[in-house]
Amino acid sequence: MSNDLPARIALALPRRARATLSPTWRRRLKGLALPLLIVVALEFIVRIGWLPPYQMPAPSDIALTLSDLATGALYKHIGASLIRVLLGFAIGASLALVFAAWVGLSREAEAYLEPTFAALRSIPSLAWVPLLLLWLGIDETSKIVLIAIGAFFPVYVNVVAAIRNIDRKLVEVGRIYGFSRLQLVRRILLPAALPGLFTGLRSGMSLAWMFLVAAELIAATKGLGYLLSDGRETSRPDIVLAAIIVLALLGKFSDGLLALLERRWLRWRDTFTGQDGKD
Repeated sequence: MSNDLPARIALALPRRARATLSPTWRRRLKGLALPLLIVVALEFIVRIGWLPPYQMPAPSDIALTLSDLATGALYKHIGASLIRVLLGFAIGASLALVFAAWVGLSREAEAYLEPTFAALRSIPSLAWVPLLLLWLGIDETSKIVLIAIGAFFPVYVNVVAAIRNIDRKLVEVGRIYGFSRLQLVRRILLPAALPGLFTGLRSGMSLAWMFLVAAELIAATKGLGYLLSDGRETSRPDIVLAAIIVLALLGKFSDGLLALLERRWLRWRDTFTGQDGKD
């Protein structure tokens, strides 16, 4: 039944609107099918009493809470979290690109750095919190550094893998044509590594949002992580779920921006994009 939901949504539109819908908008309508199904199912389950409201509020109640928060401090919390994520992601991703290029191009650098980085990326996010609080205090610096750590490793790992997976024949052709090291990087290695770079950036952005919550759950007075903690301490599951929904929407929006950049920068690729359900 759920497979028919996108088709029903499309049939509910006027015929002229259906005819003018682009494939992109059709995919977006299909993407809304599962969230809408979950919302309707939860509303029904809570209203008939299968789930107690103090554990799982109805989606309509969460929507009212979001509306109330929007007229209050919600935008202050969103703004604080956005600034932290953008700064931490920019720092972490930039450092990751530098070290990934160094390790990817040099076996000597790999021998010195890779064992240490492999150990550091196994450390959970919450394990960094007490150390950063001791070193940097409870100000913004500790939060931004924690987010930068979260963004660093996915970008680093994916870019190193992308460089090392480049076809060796391409590099040999560049050397035959007398490319300098800089020309080799700019004209062969960088274009070939771009798909892996964007995969790393999108993974790094996702982890930046996850590390944000770890940073804001402790020693924060504003931000979406603080809103989560406040909802837990006041026994308000509607506030907790409202904060989770906002985090999910912001994460989806930031990932969508990176996906848009990826499509534009990698238009030259001729890759398999999957098959339609009718094929």
